[in-house]
Formats: sequence, structure tokens, C-alpha cells
Amino acid sequence: MRKIRIPIITALLACACVVHAQQYPAKPIRLVVGFAAGGPSDVAARTIAQKLTEKWGQQVIVDIRPGAGGNIASEIVAKAPADGYTLLEPAFAHAVNPFLYSKLPFDTLKDFAPVLLFASIANVLVVHPSIPAQSVKELIAFAKTRPGQLSYGSSGNGTASHLAGELLNLMGGIKIAHIPYKGLAPAHTEVMGGQIGLLFDGIVTGIPAVKAGRLRALAVTTVKRWQGTPDIPTMSEAGLTGFEVNSWYGLIAPAGTPREIIMKLNTEVARSLREPDARERLYSIGAEPMNNTPEEFAAYINAEMAKWSKVVKTAGIRAD
Repeated sequence: MRKIRIPIITALLACACVVHAQQYPAKPIRLVVGFAAGGPSDVAARTIAQKLTEKWGQQVIVDIRPGAGGNIASEIVAKAPADGYTLLEPAFAHAVNPFLYSKLPFDTLKDFAPVLLFASIANVLVVHPSIPAQSVKELIAFAKTRPGQLSYGSSGNGTASHLAGELLNLMGGIKIAHIPYKGLAPAHTEVMGGQIGLLFDGIVTGIPAVKAGRLRALAVTTVKRWQGTPDIPTMSEAGLTGFEVNSWYGLIAPAGTPREIIMKLNTEVARSLREPDARERLYSIGAEPMNNTPEEFAAYINAEMAKWSKVVKTAGIRAD
């Protein structure tokens, strides 16, 4: 009897999952964001939330829970029911925090089910005009003659702008001092004023200052050139082959969320981001819409973790 019952129960559970996915969503969805309201992460999340609300007739509520580098939001979702009604917008920090903090209240890989990577944001390496470097190679050569004398700013310890600077130090064989700020805006102000020499700036804030002649752009940090600045080379083109630092946003659910729901979310978000108004909103924060499978996103997170664990360890960075 036992051999007969187990397959029947398995089949019934599978059918229940399919029915549940077909009815999904039957109530509002909570999208948890781990960074402050009004910033790029908020804009990206609300772009997704608005589109899904319009298409499904169920409200997708953006729940802002900043703090601890996004860990507060991640813990909420990791411990939520695996039913597709509590989701997380993970960012760059999601793949870095396991190495910045001595202990996390969740497992970055085991406690989540990736849905898709939906946006990648370019950063741009800018220098104050007083720095006599017209290229990344010239900047590295200049820094080698002044070890420890140059400084770069960031939006805080462990952020993308910080780790980009440490990756530059590592790959360039140089030592440019790090000065953390409470956000990218004050760091941007300081590099324009000449208090620091360089910054891996956001593309949206950095390029206007470059066009105004207040900063000089040396390279973008993405694999390919940013569409709005086709004349600015990538870091790889500028001589640091393999240098890539993307600020990114994705969508993940608690581990154990039914595959049918994961795929429904993946398909609908990807479809929504093909619409001109959604693409324009992401472009306004310097983001390029992405389209990938849950497996590809999982592989991306793994690759990011492997990459940044080495940089964090080499630079001796801690967040606690």
C-alpha cells in the first residue's frame, strides 16, 4: 500500500502546485527593498511593481526596509512563506554581504530562489580636472608615482563604488586611499570640489558633471559601452581586461517557492521590461533592462560572490 500511496500523494501535490500557480496572484504581493526610498533601488522596484499591478489586477506593494546593507530586507524575505507573496529586490550588496559581515541571519544561497536579474546599472570612473590623467593607463601610472597620496570616494564601506576602487587598486597594482561617505551624493560633491581625486560615480550624476567640464570621465565599468556615452571606453578597453563592476537589481523569492510561480514572475517581469515606458524609467536611473532565466541569475549571483570574496579578503574590508 505504501508504494501506491506515495506516488499518488506526490501527484496530488504537483497538481496542487500547478493550480496554485494558475490562480497566482490571488492577493496583494509584497516586494521588499533594502535601501532608502527615492533612490535607484526604489525606482527600479516601483517600475516592476506598477507593471505587475497593471497586468495582474493585484497590487504589488513596495515595502522599504533599509538598514544593514540590505540585510534587514533579506532576512524578512528569507523567513517569509514560500508562496510567491513576499519577494525581495536584491542588489549588488546581496552577493557581497556574506563576506563583509561575520554572521548573517540567513544563507544567501540556500534561503532564496532566484527569479531574474532585471536591471544592470553602469558606473563611470571620473577624476577631478587637477588629476593629469586622460586615460585609465595614465591614472595608474600617475598613482604609482604617488603611492597613498591619491584618494577615491565611495558611498560607504562595501558598496559598489568602494569595491570598484579596491578592484582598481588590485588590478592596477596601485594604492589609492579610500574615503567612505554616507551616500554617493556627498562623494560626488567632494570629487567635484577636488577634496578627493576620483570616484566611481553613478552614470546619471557623473555624466552631467563631465559634460559641464567639472569632471573628466575615463571609463565605464560595464562589459559594453553605455548607450548614452558611446565615446567613453569600458575599463576593459582602457587596459584593465576583465574589470567589471555592475550595480544591479533582481528579483528573488524564498527558497521552496513553486517553480510555476517563479517562472510566471520571470516571464511577466521580462515582458513588462520590453515596454517603452518601463525601459525609460530604468534608463532614467542609468539602468539597462535585462532578460535571463532563474538558472542564469543563480549562476550570476554565484559568480559575483566568488569574485567579490577575493577582493573583500584582499582589501581586509569589514562592515561589522
